[in-house]
Amino acid sequence: FQGDFTPSAEEWAQIATSGTIWLVVPLILGGAIVPIQIIITILLLRSGGGWSTAGSFVAGMASTRLVQGLAFGLLLSNGETGGSAESGSGPVTSGILVALGLLLFATALKQLVADEDPDAPPPKWITMTETMSAGRAFVLGVGLIAIGPKFWVLTLSAIGAIGDAQLTRTAAILVFVAFVVLTAGLHLAVLTAAAVAPERSASLLDSAADWLKAHNRWIVVVLGVVFGTWFLLK
Repeated sequence: FQGDFTPSAEEWAQIATSGTIWLVVPLILGGAIVPIQIIITILLLRSGGGWSTAGSFVAGMASTRLVQGLAFGLLLSNGETGGSAESGSGPVTSGILVALGLLLFATALKQLVADEDPDAPPPKWITMTETMSAGRAFVLGVGLIAIGPKFWVLTLSAIGAIGDAQLTRTAAILVFVAFVVLTAGLHLAVLTAAAVAPERSASLLDSAADWLKAHNRWIVVVLGVVFGTWFLLK
Protein backbone atom coordinates (compact mmCIF):
# COMPACT_ATOMS: atom_id res chain seq x y z
CA PHE A 1 0.00 0.00 0.00
CA GLN A 2 1.21 3.47 -0.84
CA GLY A 3 0.81 6.62 1.17
CA ASP A 4 0.26 7.28 4.87
CA PHE A 5 -1.48 4.38 6.62
CA THR A 6 -2.23 6.42 9.75
CA PRO A 7 -6.05 6.67 10.02
CA SER A 8 -7.55 10.14 10.16
CA ALA A 9 -10.13 11.33 12.68
CA GLU A 10 -12.78 11.04 9.99
CA GLU A 11 -11.86 7.38 9.38
CA TRP A 12 -12.05 6.58 13.10
CA ALA A 13 -15.47 8.23 13.17
CA GLN A 14 -16.53 6.25 10.10
CA ILE A 15 -15.56 2.99 11.81
CA ALA A 16 -17.36 3.92 15.03
CA THR A 17 -20.59 5.03 13.36
CA SER A 18 -20.91 2.27 10.76
CA GLY A 19 -23.07 -0.74 11.46
CA THR A 20 -20.12 -3.00 10.65
CA ILE A 21 -19.02 -3.19 14.29
CA TRP A 22 -22.31 -4.78 15.39
CA LEU A 23 -22.07 -7.44 12.71
CA VAL A 24 -18.37 -8.20 13.15
CA VAL A 25 -18.62 -8.66 16.96
CA PRO A 26 -20.75 -11.86 16.74
CA LEU A 27 -18.38 -13.13 14.03
CA ILE A 28 -15.47 -12.54 16.42
CA LEU A 29 -17.25 -14.43 19.20
CA GLY A 30 -18.12 -17.29 16.85
CA GLY A 31 -14.47 -17.69 15.91
CA ALA A 32 -13.08 -17.10 19.40
CA ILE A 33 -15.24 -19.44 21.50
CA VAL A 34 -14.02 -22.77 20.13
CA PRO A 35 -13.36 -25.03 23.14
CA ILE A 36 -11.11 -27.55 21.39
CA GLN A 37 -8.76 -24.81 20.14
CA ILE A 38 -8.46 -23.26 23.60
CA ILE A 39 -7.77 -26.72 25.03
CA ILE A 40 -4.96 -27.22 22.50
CA THR A 41 -3.43 -23.87 23.46
CA ILE A 42 -3.45 -24.86 27.13
CA LEU A 43 -2.03 -28.32 26.38
CA LEU A 44 0.78 -26.79 24.35
CA LEU A 45 1.54 -24.39 27.19
CA ARG A 46 1.84 -27.35 29.57
CA SER A 47 4.05 -29.26 27.12
CA GLY A 48 7.82 -29.13 26.83
CA GLY A 49 7.67 -26.35 24.24
CA GLY A 50 5.72 -24.09 26.57
CA TRP A 51 4.88 -20.54 25.59
CA SER A 52 6.73 -20.55 22.25
CA THR A 53 4.91 -23.64 21.01
CA ALA A 54 1.50 -22.39 22.11
CA GLY A 55 2.27 -18.98 20.61
CA SER A 56 3.18 -20.61 17.29
CA PHE A 57 -0.17 -22.42 17.27
CA VAL A 58 -2.06 -19.14 17.81
CA ALA A 59 0.12 -17.41 15.20
CA GLY A 60 -0.72 -20.14 12.68
CA MET A 61 -4.45 -19.55 13.11
CA ALA A 62 -4.09 -15.76 12.91
CA SER A 63 -1.82 -15.95 9.86
CA THR A 64 -4.35 -18.06 7.97
CA ARG A 65 -7.10 -15.54 8.66
CA LEU A 66 -4.86 -12.71 7.46
CA VAL A 67 -4.08 -14.58 4.23
CA GLN A 68 -7.80 -15.24 3.72
CA GLY A 69 -8.46 -11.55 4.25
CA LEU A 70 -5.80 -10.56 1.74
CA ALA A 71 -7.01 -13.03 -0.89
CA PHE A 72 -10.76 -12.55 -0.59
CA GLY A 73 -10.63 -8.88 0.38
CA LEU A 74 -9.46 -8.22 -3.17
CA LEU A 75 -12.51 -10.11 -4.48
CA LEU A 76 -15.07 -8.62 -2.11
CA SER A 77 -13.72 -5.09 -2.39
CA ASN A 78 -15.71 -1.89 -1.81
CA GLY A 79 -18.35 -1.32 -4.42
CA GLU A 80 -18.64 -4.96 -5.47
CA THR A 81 -20.83 -6.27 -2.66
CA GLY A 82 -23.90 -4.23 -3.51
CA GLY A 83 -24.44 -2.75 -0.07
CA SER A 84 -23.85 0.55 1.63
CA ALA A 85 -23.17 1.89 5.04
CA GLU A 86 -26.82 2.89 5.36
CA SER A 87 -28.59 0.01 3.69
CA GLY A 88 -27.12 -2.81 5.76
CA SER A 89 -25.85 -6.13 4.43
CA GLY A 90 -25.44 -6.49 0.69
CA PRO A 91 -26.33 -9.64 -1.26
CA VAL A 92 -22.90 -11.24 -0.86
CA THR A 93 -22.82 -10.74 2.90
CA SER A 94 -26.46 -11.77 3.28
CA GLY A 95 -25.89 -15.00 1.36
CA ILE A 96 -22.81 -15.81 3.43
CA LEU A 97 -24.67 -15.13 6.68
CA VAL A 98 -27.48 -17.51 5.67
CA ALA A 99 -24.90 -20.18 4.83
CA LEU A 100 -23.15 -19.57 8.16
CA GLY A 101 -26.41 -19.82 10.11
CA LEU A 102 -27.29 -23.13 8.46
CA LEU A 103 -23.76 -24.44 8.97
CA LEU A 104 -23.86 -23.62 12.69
CA PHE A 105 -27.21 -25.38 13.06
CA ALA A 106 -25.75 -28.43 11.29
CA THR A 107 -22.72 -28.34 13.57
CA ALA A 108 -24.91 -28.21 16.67
CA LEU A 109 -27.08 -31.08 15.41
CA LYS A 110 -24.05 -33.22 14.58
CA GLN A 111 -22.57 -32.59 18.02
CA LEU A 112 -25.90 -33.37 19.71
CA VAL A 113 -26.58 -36.59 17.78
CA ALA A 114 -23.11 -37.99 17.15
CA ASP A 115 -21.16 -36.31 19.99
CA GLU A 116 -18.51 -35.40 17.41
CA ASP A 117 -16.91 -31.96 17.33
CA PRO A 118 -16.28 -31.01 13.67
CA ASP A 119 -13.77 -28.37 14.78
CA ALA A 120 -11.54 -30.93 16.51
CA PRO A 121 -8.34 -32.15 14.84
CA PRO A 122 -7.67 -35.89 14.48
CA PRO A 123 -6.97 -37.56 17.87
CA LYS A 124 -3.30 -38.18 17.00
CA TRP A 125 -2.71 -34.41 16.85
CA ILE A 126 -4.04 -34.04 20.39
CA THR A 127 -1.67 -36.70 21.73
CA MET A 128 1.21 -35.14 19.80
CA THR A 129 0.85 -31.83 21.66
CA GLU A 130 2.99 -33.19 24.50
CA THR A 131 6.07 -33.32 22.28
CA MET A 132 5.07 -30.97 19.45
CA SER A 133 7.62 -28.51 18.09
CA ALA A 134 6.85 -24.86 17.41
CA GLY A 135 6.88 -25.53 13.67
CA ARG A 136 4.34 -28.32 13.89
CA ALA A 137 2.19 -26.25 16.23
CA PHE A 138 2.14 -23.47 13.61
CA VAL A 139 1.12 -25.98 10.91
CA LEU A 140 -1.64 -27.31 13.19
CA GLY A 141 -2.96 -23.77 13.69
CA VAL A 142 -2.94 -23.15 9.94
CA GLY A 143 -4.65 -26.47 9.24
CA LEU A 144 -7.47 -26.06 11.74
CA ILE A 145 -8.54 -22.77 10.14
CA ALA A 146 -7.81 -23.77 6.54
CA ILE A 147 -9.87 -26.98 6.57
CA GLY A 148 -12.72 -25.78 8.79
CA PRO A 149 -15.74 -24.66 6.72
CA LYS A 150 -17.14 -22.65 9.64
CA PHE A 151 -13.96 -20.60 9.95
CA TRP A 152 -13.90 -19.87 6.23
CA VAL A 153 -17.48 -18.63 6.37
CA LEU A 154 -16.80 -16.51 9.47
CA THR A 155 -13.87 -14.80 7.75
CA LEU A 156 -15.77 -14.33 4.49
CA SER A 157 -18.69 -12.86 6.43
CA ALA A 158 -16.36 -10.36 8.10
CA ILE A 159 -14.84 -9.41 4.76
CA GLY A 160 -18.27 -9.03 3.17
CA ALA A 161 -19.58 -6.92 6.07
CA ILE A 162 -16.56 -4.62 5.87
CA GLY A 163 -17.03 -4.28 2.12
CA ASP A 164 -20.72 -3.45 2.55
CA ALA A 165 -19.87 -0.68 5.02
CA GLN A 166 -18.13 1.31 2.25
CA LEU A 167 -15.18 2.14 4.52
CA THR A 168 -11.97 3.67 3.22
CA ARG A 169 -9.19 1.19 2.54
CA THR A 170 -7.31 2.16 5.70
CA ALA A 171 -10.42 1.88 7.86
CA ALA A 172 -11.36 -1.46 6.28
CA ILE A 173 -7.88 -2.88 6.95
CA LEU A 174 -8.02 -1.70 10.55
CA VAL A 175 -11.39 -3.35 11.15
CA PHE A 176 -10.25 -6.63 9.61
CA VAL A 177 -7.00 -6.67 11.61
CA ALA A 178 -9.08 -6.02 14.73
CA PHE A 179 -11.29 -8.98 13.74
CA VAL A 180 -8.24 -11.27 13.48
CA VAL A 181 -6.68 -10.09 16.76
CA LEU A 182 -9.91 -10.21 18.77
CA THR A 183 -10.80 -13.64 17.40
CA ALA A 184 -7.56 -14.83 19.01
CA GLY A 185 -8.40 -12.88 22.18
CA LEU A 186 -9.03 -15.87 24.47
CA HIS A 187 -5.81 -17.53 23.33
CA LEU A 188 -3.87 -14.31 23.88
CA ALA A 189 -5.36 -14.05 27.37
CA VAL A 190 -4.20 -17.59 28.15
CA LEU A 191 -0.70 -16.85 26.81
CA THR A 192 -0.52 -13.60 28.78
CA ALA A 193 -1.56 -15.31 32.01
CA ALA A 194 1.07 -18.00 31.51
CA ALA A 195 3.78 -15.42 30.79
CA VAL A 196 2.94 -13.03 33.64
CA ALA A 197 2.22 -15.58 36.38
CA PRO A 198 3.29 -19.05 35.20
CA GLU A 199 3.02 -20.79 38.57
CA ARG A 200 -0.24 -19.20 39.67
CA SER A 201 -1.89 -19.71 36.28
CA ALA A 202 -0.85 -23.36 35.87
CA SER A 203 -3.54 -24.89 38.07
CA LEU A 204 -6.15 -22.45 36.80
CA LEU A 205 -5.41 -23.30 33.16
CA ASP A 206 -5.50 -27.02 33.92
CA SER A 207 -8.90 -26.60 35.58
CA ALA A 208 -10.14 -24.56 32.61
CA ALA A 209 -8.98 -27.26 30.18
CA ASP A 210 -10.71 -29.98 32.20
CA TRP A 211 -13.93 -27.93 32.35
CA LEU A 212 -13.88 -27.30 28.59
CA LYS A 213 -13.31 -31.00 27.89
CA ALA A 214 -16.22 -31.96 30.15
CA HIS A 215 -18.64 -29.40 28.71
CA ASN A 216 -17.39 -29.15 25.10
CA ARG A 217 -20.43 -30.92 23.66
CA TRP A 218 -23.03 -28.58 25.16
CA ILE A 219 -20.92 -25.47 24.52
CA VAL A 220 -20.84 -26.33 20.81
CA VAL A 221 -24.58 -27.07 20.75
CA VAL A 222 -25.59 -23.86 22.55
CA LEU A 223 -23.27 -21.65 20.51
CA GLY A 224 -24.43 -23.27 17.28
CA VAL A 225 -28.10 -22.63 18.04
CA VAL A 226 -27.62 -19.10 19.39
CA PHE A 227 -25.29 -17.83 16.66
CA GLY A 228 -27.05 -19.81 13.92
CA THR A 229 -30.34 -18.12 14.84
CA TRP A 230 -28.73 -14.69 15.03
CA PHE A 231 -27.06 -14.97 11.61
CA LEU A 232 -30.24 -16.25 9.93
CA LEU A 233 -32.24 -13.37 11.42
CA LYS A 234 -29.57 -10.88 10.37
